[in-house]
Amino acid sequence: MDASNYRRVPLGVVAPRDADDVAAALAVCRAHGVPVVARGGGTSIGGQATGTGVVLDFTRHMNRIVSLDPEAHTAVVQPGLVLDRLQEAASPHGLRFGPDPSTHARCTLGGMIGNNACGSHSVAWGTTADNVRELSVLTARGEPLTLGPGWKGAPEGLRTLLEGELALLRTGFPSLPRRISGYALDALLPEKGSDVARSFCGSEGTLGVLTEAVVRLVEAPRARALAVLGYADETAAAQAAAGLLPLGPLTVEGMAADLVPPSAGLPRGGAWLFVEAGGGDEAEARARAEAIVRAADVTDATVVTDPAGQRALWRLREDAAGTATRMPDGGGPSRSSGAESGGEAWPGWEDCAVPPARLGDYLRDFRRLLRDHGLRGTPYGHFGDGCIHVRIDFDLLTEEGVARFRRFSEDLADLVVAHGGSLSGEHGDGQARAELLPKMYGPDLVALFTRAKDLWDPDGLLNPGMLVRPARLDENLRFAVLPRERVEVAFGYPSDGGDFSAAVRRCVGVAKCRTTTVSGSSVMCPSFRATGLEEHSTRGRARLLHEMLAGEVVTDGWRSTEVRDALDLCLSCKGCRTDCPVGVDMATYKAEFLHHHYADRRRPAAHYAMGWLPLWLRSVARTRAAPLVNALASVDPFASLAKRLGGIAPERRLPRLAQETFSRWWRRTTGGRPRTAGPLVALWPDTFTEHLSPSVGRAAVRVLEAAGLRVALPPGRRRRVCCGLTYVSTGQLDRARTVMRRTLGLMEPVLAAGAPVVVLEPSCAAALRTDLPELLHDDPRAQRLAAAVVTFAEALERYAPDWTPPRLDRPVAGQTHCHQHAVLGDTADRRLRTAAGLTGELTGGCCGLAGNFGFEKGHYEVSTACAEEQLLPSVRSAPEDAVILADGYSCRTQLQQLAGVRARHLAEVLAEGLERSSTRRGTSK
Repeated sequence: MDASNYRRVPLGVVAPRDADDVAAALAVCRAHGVPVVARGGGTSIGGQATGTGVVLDFTRHMNRIVSLDPEAHTAVVQPGLVLDRLQEAASPHGLRFGPDPSTHARCTLGGMIGNNACGSHSVAWGTTADNVRELSVLTARGEPLTLGPGWKGAPEGLRTLLEGELALLRTGFPSLPRRISGYALDALLPEKGSDVARSFCGSEGTLGVLTEAVVRLVEAPRARALAVLGYADETAAAQAAAGLLPLGPLTVEGMAADLVPPSAGLPRGGAWLFVEAGGGDEAEARARAEAIVRAADVTDATVVTDPAGQRALWRLREDAAGTATRMPDGGGPSRSSGAESGGEAWPGWEDCAVPPARLGDYLRDFRRLLRDHGLRGTPYGHFGDGCIHVRIDFDLLTEEGVARFRRFSEDLADLVVAHGGSLSGEHGDGQARAELLPKMYGPDLVALFTRAKDLWDPDGLLNPGMLVRPARLDENLRFAVLPRERVEVAFGYPSDGGDFSAAVRRCVGVAKCRTTTVSGSSVMCPSFRATGLEEHSTRGRARLLHEMLAGEVVTDGWRSTEVRDALDLCLSCKGCRTDCPVGVDMATYKAEFLHHHYADRRRPAAHYAMGWLPLWLRSVARTRAAPLVNALASVDPFASLAKRLGGIAPERRLPRLAQETFSRWWRRTTGGRPRTAGPLVALWPDTFTEHLSPSVGRAAVRVLEAAGLRVALPPGRRRRVCCGLTYVSTGQLDRARTVMRRTLGLMEPVLAAGAPVVVLEPSCAAALRTDLPELLHDDPRAQRLAAAVVTFAEALERYAPDWTPPRLDRPVAGQTHCHQHAVLGDTADRRLRTAAGLTGELTGGCCGLAGNFGFEKGHYEVSTACAEEQLLPSVRSAPEDAVILADGYSCRTQLQQLAGVRARHLAEVLAEGLERSSTRRGTSK
């Protein structure tokens, strides 16, 4: 699968290391008559990156910049190079590659050339074809060609064929900036330079296999400003877009309100244009953006020059390919058609393009066509180029829904052609649109496409079924193989109607999880960044689960070793829950899978050693055996034996247990009763705070009481509350539910009192907020407890708003906990740090220890690689007086064991500040 609606099972995948490997693979496939599909990041929308023969994956090895010439403004690149890597290399020279699809962090140059990709800056710098100078390709028969202008590299007979069809070439192609459909044979006209390289762009791997490319680089503006223009609706925005082009903008992008959260803070309106202006400095860029605002007839507008603010707005636009796959209300015609897809929406008609001046009229007709077919979709995209993206709530699960998909596709093709447009304006035709190309080009030009294809690839081996002799647009749909009966599962999957298949279908393949660097505070997907393997990406795991449900390739269901092995390196960081545009929640899917995989079977030793950690630690605490356990753990033979029996990585040091648990300290110092007046808060004694780092709990009590809050612990002495996290992460869901139900019983007095529950350990807070209500979806107490959970910073902000923290005035370094980023949010923490004078930003990513993950045997290398990505470099480069913050016990342990650094919870830092302030006041008295 790619990012389309299609699925085809290949015979195998080859990851070539060089052009000789490509030639060897082609030779073998040619000898056996096996098709070949070239693949980059697999983000194609039309299905052209799927195939039944051999897939060539260029991302593994052929992913380098061969050379970069700043003076000539060119670069020589391999096909598997991710676009952002080229941009990073060109940036120090003030250069960049012009086209930039929203998938720029994972799409490859080879894929961009194959689809003639464009992106948001095409109004300024054109399509990929406009920025290609020379291409090195291998034909299916192994002939190396170097393509360029003046018929350079053209296969034998192509020139003769096309020179006999000059009239058809001159009249058969619509004139518009985003005409991507079909073969660009008109680029071979003499008045256009007979450019074979340009003509090859957009051929979707059907003519030859790219092995190297010389691309043009453009000068990047030194400063940019983003004008956000508000309009009443998308039609008004579309009508205004073409009028802004004479002002020379870098982008003219359109977004409607359905795709923008209210918290985005955009100007008033129901739709917006994002119009970017460049300049030699910020003042010049702002002046140009303000000129655009003055020239525009808008409801409201704003100009953003802050780079962080611009990035946040562009993220809204770039994530739309994913967010548009869910209707905002979760409803839609697909529900009434008998399918269970709810508010799902799909690609297939993702990027039609019309002349920009006709975009407003086209959108009105498009909306009418949607209504006529009982469908919904939210258009967005490249309004300045007349190119519209849209995900539509097709029902692709039933025969009736698929038939409507076909009828709509045929009618929309007619509408696009009536407006002088192209069926594809960016992503290529693939299987989704190739069948309908005769509507756009007529039979004679399509026949010429076929004759040209046969000259390049006479054996028909290269990506068959695409562009010419196409497969039907309603064949090979990836949903057809999924079971119609619901799968019995443990979690509630509330966002997917309780349907595990629908949860797995969430992955539409946009592959944001395949990014190789962390951006800002994002987390997803640390294991992919560590290994670079598709099966260790969120997408790869979701697709394996898809195959598990389908039962054709993965045939042993929940017992599948392929799925188990792919999920084994999932850190359960929950990053995908937030960072994935469609909210794929692989941590939950992993727990679900492990629950079924090990049902009535012996589990790995680590599941007993670390999954049952709360039980073991409580046993040690009851017997007051912590000193003995610590002593034995410090003796190598005993420690080695314990690690071997417990499935623990031999490289790890066993943590030391606290001599006195947090709750025992609480009872000893307070008698088990609150010591102050004020609003009541219940402080949750999580397993890690209770047994491994009680100093965090003691510090939290000190700070909360200083803020005027009345602190109490949940009731229970021998029977302790527990969030069930360790049982969930190891897939012991029956045990987790038992523990959670017992906890809900213990928490009933707290819930009845309406007290907030302050949880210091982010992973435990996340488990209570999400895993608890999703596992006990039939128990209303679970939702009540989840709603009561607050973080340490949230408790201070909400219930002690007038309290002022001690002023510390020190820089900070460290990492935002992955579960806090994904589930809890850190806005209150940021404000609290600012109020305390703690300056600087914490890194994103994942520490790599991730609870039990980094301690399990076989995970140490990946765990360390994750830590080395963001966390360890940030700590090593921190100022000497920096406070190292890590609210998670795992993060603190990872820092201690890998870097010898003592990190602290924010509560500990503030408590220390209070003590110093108290000492200073005492001294002054």
